[in-house]
Amino acid sequence: MKTTSDLAPEEFARHAHRLADWIAAYLRDVERYPVLATTVPGAIRAQLPTAPPAAAESLDDILADLDRVVLPGATHWNHPGFLAYFANTASVPGILGELVTAALNLNAMLWRTSPVATELEQVVTDWLRQLFGMGDGWFGMITDTASISTMYALAAARERDPALGIRQRGMAGRADLPRLRVYCSEHAHSSVDKAAMTLGLGLENVVHIACDGDFRMRPDMLTRAILADRAQGFRPMAVVATAGTTSMTSVDPIADIGAICQRESLWLHVDGAYGGSAMAVPEMRPMFAGLELADSLVVNPHKWLFTPMDCSVLFTRQPKVLRRAFSLVPEYLTTPDGDQVVNYMDYGLQLGRRFRALKLWMVVRAFGTDGIADRIRHHCQLAQHFADWVRVEGKGWQVCAPVPFSTICFRHVPEGETDEREIAEHNEGIMARVNASGEIFISHTKLGDQYVLRVAIGNLRTTEATLDRAWALLRGAVR
Repeated sequence: MKTTSDLAPEEFARHAHRLADWIAAYLRDVERYPVLATTVPGAIRAQLPTAPPAAAESLDDILADLDRVVLPGATHWNHPGFLAYFANTASVPGILGELVTAALNLNAMLWRTSPVATELEQVVTDWLRQLFGMGDGWFGMITDTASISTMYALAAARERDPALGIRQRGMAGRADLPRLRVYCSEHAHSSVDKAAMTLGLGLENVVHIACDGDFRMRPDMLTRAILADRAQGFRPMAVVATAGTTSMTSVDPIADIGAICQRESLWLHVDGAYGGSAMAVPEMRPMFAGLELADSLVVNPHKWLFTPMDCSVLFTRQPKVLRRAFSLVPEYLTTPDGDQVVNYMDYGLQLGRRFRALKLWMVVRAFGTDGIADRIRHHCQLAQHFADWVRVEGKGWQVCAPVPFSTICFRHVPEGETDEREIAEHNEGIMARVNASGEIFISHTKLGDQYVLRVAIGNLRTTEATLDRAWALLRGAVR
């Protein structure tokens, strides 16, 4: 007899208890695994059948493959030695939240499709607003990543002047529509360029502004670029300021940029995907002075607020403009709730929306605002310790950028070496030897023509002992 229903709840309970023990053991013993996956391309696929099974397989067999297939092919972002890119944490409360989210299987598109999903999202995004010390008047919504949040912000900026008629008429083949320009730092994230590609603005219309010696956008150069574009008949549309650039975590002068945007009637979007979480630490908020002048802001809780992937929060002070950019309600989605409720589907491209608010709500409750601030503060202190080790060591070791948060850019220059290509190859070799250890995973970037190494601290399991080991491996890789 064919089975046409789900597996029994009792079956779930038995395997869920087993899986809970597996996850607990993984989190406790994650250092047993090499942080960077050592598999070769195609090796995982080669272990697996090329066709799906016709007959049902047991959950016992499926869960056994977590150890056989999944773990050997994983780069372990929850490993304390993960110091590459922007380290993150899938924390215990966040993991529990994901479990419940999967079980409830809610769709947060309309208020009535799950009132709790909408209202919890409203509550938890306002909690973040308060956690960050932001004033009233901000509307928050959860997306998947900062790339999508930034695209939404620039879509709203494009819609700010409805006289352009882009919502109805589009942009193609229109002689009456000037070229719309977006401005950002030369060190801004590539998501700004991708948003311009997606929105039909074009890469040529993203103007990358030169930075000062601390890698911050120069307001005088921004003003010069805007005036030059207006003189050529272009239409300046928006500026993206960065609070924690991807390579070196510099913070653009938001107040000065905001004043320019107000004078020139431009939308100001602030990319705080990584650095914005530092606003949870009261003494660090002065770095974000001028944020009240912004029209939108993105912060990623899945980076430095210990929430499992994926969870990005877009704030805006112009929710009506954002809604105008995206709202389109077919008859089958009309409801009698009217203006009494928020329907989040009206503020973005997605119709189906995951219940991401639950895991974020659980993380904030489990750690508290003081606990979140203490953890971020501790990571910044660890970064300063590491930077001090590099400075004190000398012998060719250099800190190459300011350390405002928890990321350090540094390199080693052999005595007497001045050729940047040789220095780059030398540091690339250091990185390869450190990463081959399996204990530590670091990444690199370029600051101008300098190839530098990066250590990014953001995992709750990273300790001073972790960094001490990383530093020992780095020095050993030179020798």
